[in-house]
Amino acid sequence: MTQHFAVLGGGILGMTLALRLTQQGNKVTLLEGRQNLGGLADAWKIGDCTWDRHYHVTLMSDLHAREVLRELGLENEMQWVETKTGFFTDNQMHSMSNTVEFLKFPPLRLIDKLRLGGTIFYAARVTNWKKLESISVGDWLTKLSGQRTFEKMWLPLLRCKLGECWRETSAAFIWATIARMYAARRTGLKKEMFGYCRGGYANILEQFTKKLKSQGVEIQCNSVVRGVRTTIDGRLTVQFAEHDRVFDQVVSTLPTPVMSRLCPELNSSEKQLFDGVRYHGIVCASVLLKKSLSPYYVTNITDAGYPFTAVIEMTSLVDKQELDGNALVYLPRYVTPNDELFEKSDAEIEHEFIAGLQRMHPSLSLADVKAFRVSRVRHVFALPTLGYSDRLPPTVTSVPGLYSLNSAHIVNGTLNVNETIKLANDFVAKLPDILTKSRASARTENAPGIGTASALRELATSSTT
Repeated sequence: MTQHFAVLGGGILGMTLALRLTQQGNKVTLLEGRQNLGGLADAWKIGDCTWDRHYHVTLMSDLHAREVLRELGLENEMQWVETKTGFFTDNQMHSMSNTVEFLKFPPLRLIDKLRLGGTIFYAARVTNWKKLESISVGDWLTKLSGQRTFEKMWLPLLRCKLGECWRETSAAFIWATIARMYAARRTGLKKEMFGYCRGGYANILEQFTKKLKSQGVEIQCNSVVRGVRTTIDGRLTVQFAEHDRVFDQVVSTLPTPVMSRLCPELNSSEKQLFDGVRYHGIVCASVLLKKSLSPYYVTNITDAGYPFTAVIEMTSLVDKQELDGNALVYLPRYVTPNDELFEKSDAEIEHEFIAGLQRMHPSLSLADVKAFRVSRVRHVFALPTLGYSDRLPPTVTSVPGLYSLNSAHIVNGTLNVNETIKLANDFVAKLPDILTKSRASARTENAPGIGTASALRELATSSTT
C-alpha cells in the first residue's frame, strides 16, 4: 500500500531519504524551512563567485556518496587531487604531507613521532569502536602517544574541534576520524585522494533537485514546521504557521532538541533522550582572496590565541577557474550553541578573523581580501560523549508513524556527507520491516491487555545505524 511520507528537513539526509522512499514506491513531500535545499551542504555567493557555504571533500572510499553522484549523472564530473597538510605551531608553518616531513617535524622528538605514528597506525586498525566509548579521548591518546605528544599535538587539535568539551568526549571520536581517513588504504588504494565535483555543491544540489522532481517528490521550501500531532484516524498532522497538512508517516531529520519541542506526544523518557544530546555548532567564514596563502588544503593550528580552528584553503584542491581565478579560504571555529561568537556581527568577526590570518601570513594585506561572508549554525554535530550510543534517541518513536533520524544517530563515524547518505540508506532499507511490525501491532490493539503503544515501545528502543 502506498504511503504518503513527509520528510522534515531538506539537507542531504532529507533529500536522500526522499529519493530512497520514493524509489520504494511511496509518495513523498520534502519540507524545508529555509528558502533552498542543501542544509549544511548548500552553496552561496561570495563576491561574484558561487561555491559551498562550508568546506566539503569526497574521499575515494566514500562509496555511499559516490553512488548518489553516479545516480545523479555526476560521477564523471569528479576531480581527484592529492593534497598537502600543514601545521602552524610555535609561530611557524610546517608541512606534514609525507613520511619524510613527518620525521623532520621539529616540535616533536623522535620518540614522540614514533608514538604518534604508532597511535594512528593502531587506531586505524581498531574494530571494536563500542569499547572506546567508555574511555575518555584524553586518557586513550595519552596512554598511546605519551603526555608530551598529547599536550603538544593532540590537545590543541581537540580543543579546536571540541573546546573544553574534549574532557567529556570518548576515544571513539578520534578513532572515527582516523578510520575514515584510512578507509581507502584498507580497500587497497596506495594513497588517499580528495575529490570535488565541478561546480561544487551548487551543481550537486541542482541535479539532486531535478532527480527528486523527476521521481515525483513534492518539494516545499520556506515551510517552517511548528508541530507534529496525531489525528483521530491515526495519521499525522504537520503544523505550519498558517496551515496544516496530514500525512501517513513523518520522518524528521531536524536536530534532536527541535524534535523534542515539536512533538508533545513523545513520552517523557524519549524527551529526555532527545534533550540529552549535546550539540556543537560552527561559525565559519568564507574568504575570497586575490592570491593563495599556502599550498596546504588544511593548516592545523596548535598555537593558542587564534580566533579560528584551522585554515582550509579550498583552492589548493579546487581549480581556481571554478572561482574566476581567485583563492577561497574557510576559517571555521567550532563552538557550543550558546557561545557569544554567535552574537557578534559579521564586521566584528571579519576584523578578528582577518587579523588572525594576517598574524599567520604577514604578507596578506586587506587589499587582497575580495569578499568575506559568515555562516552560523548552532546545531552541527552531536558531541560523542562517554557512553553516547547507550543514550541514543530512538529512530522509531512511540508515536505511530513518527520517526527521527539525524546526524546524532551516527555513532560509529564522523559527520560527513558519506555517513549522512549511509544513514538514510540504512533507515529506508529497514523501513519495510518496521512498517510490517507496526501494522501487526495495530491489529492486536483490541486484544485484551495488548495495545499498539506497548508494541511500539519495543521498536522505539532499536537503532537503525
